[in-house]
Amino acid sequence: MTAELVDAIPLSRDAHGVYRIGGNRVTLDLVVRAFNRGATPEEIAQDFPSLQLPDIYQVIGYYLKHGTELAEYFDRRNREEQQMLEAHREEWSPRGLRERLLARRPNR
Repeated sequence: MTAELVDAIPLSRDAHGVYRIGGNRVTLDLVVRAFNRGATPEEIAQDFPSLQLPDIYQVIGYYLKHGTELAEYFDRRNREEQQMLEAHREEWSPRGLRERLLARRPNR
């Protein structure tokens, strides 16, 4: 008798084509970016408490095995991130923040 000991990789693709881990909002690129910066799976689990440690190990293993296949996905995600930053750079700028906050303050 042989037992099949293969678990499904805990990745799902949302409506926007973004890979999410373990059925929550944490994306594959966030975990891979942390791993590539030198974070251990345990450190990643501390940074993302909604993830389970075994899921992090599985996802990192999947990334290491399928990195070339995922390269296009990561390139697309990086382009989208840069486009979003450019589109909102002025809106998110700290320039004038003090004045905007003071303008919201009720008069005393």
